[in-house]
Amino acid sequence: MPYKDKGHLEIEDLGAVLVVRVDGGPHQVFGLDIADQLDRLVARVDRDPSIRAVVFTGAHPERFVSHAAVGWLQEEGAASPTVGRRGAAAVVRMAKHVDRLRFLGRVMRRTPMRGALQLERLHTTFLRMNASGVLFVAALNGSALGLGAEFAWACDLRVMADGDHFIGQPEILLGIIPGGGGTQRLTRLIGTHRSLAAILEGKPFTPAEALANGAVDKVVPQHKVLDQAIELAAHFGKRSKGSVAAAKRSVYFGGSMSLEDGLHVERAEFFTRVMSKEGQELMLDYMAATDATGELPLYRLHTYAQALVLGSVPGRRSTNGR
Repeated sequence: MPYKDKGHLEIEDLGAVLVVRVDGGPHQVFGLDIADQLDRLVARVDRDPSIRAVVFTGAHPERFVSHAAVGWLQEEGAASPTVGRRGAAAVVRMAKHVDRLRFLGRVMRRTPMRGALQLERLHTTFLRMNASGVLFVAALNGSALGLGAEFAWACDLRVMADGDHFIGQPEILLGIIPGGGGTQRLTRLIGTHRSLAAILEGKPFTPAEALANGAVDKVVPQHKVLDQAIELAAHFGKRSKGSVAAAKRSVYFGGSMSLEDGLHVERAEFFTRVMSKEGQELMLDYMAATDATGELPLYRLHTYAQALVLGSVPGRRSTNGR
């Protein structure tokens, strides 16, 4: 039976925070419709200065995202010619270039190369999330396998429901490997050996294992998952959007380079922020407060506590990142 996609995103606007419920149909799968809507959503929130964070959760009562729609993967794989590693490398390189040329991309999407273009677009969406000043939080209200787990790994923070839920990469049990970034993002989260062992076995983590390995940030009762995720999103969303973006790019991209190259990324991001109007105002406030009180503000416990809540050190010119 030909694969038919009916997935969609339900968006609830809470002001600076958006709650997005992923509806993948009865089986809660991630297909092309969700991928396309996610791409548009990320582009939208990245441009909107009023949106500081996005919380993703599953519309299914027990699942965040089950996994990719297998029919989608199978059909696109069957439509593409069989190639070896060199041929596959050439195809994905070409897809990267074609995707940037929107007109040519529309033409190529009607060819057997469309699967590679769809995968390239999904990777681009996840990378845009990693480079964005918007904070993305996965509220894992239930289980997530394969692309569902990779979607969670692409977020900045993860809150998972306790109980009989699981998260992981089972692709090897279907004769494939993770293709939505799992081999790279899970490795960066939990380390090379633990990531490889988990991917080779195909066995998912329980909530307790995911927390112990560093794959999720919090495990809470299921009925508290969304509230905890929104609370985290609101808290981190108070930080400067420009500085959040700079920090994320430095960590996500610079952190996987050589030390020398990573430091180059950090220097470039640092200079964009130290020269920004916002950074200049906050530093001038800091110096003025030091002169007025005779003490460095971050060595006054009350002031430091205020800064953590507000998202910036309080002061007369403070913009609080808005």
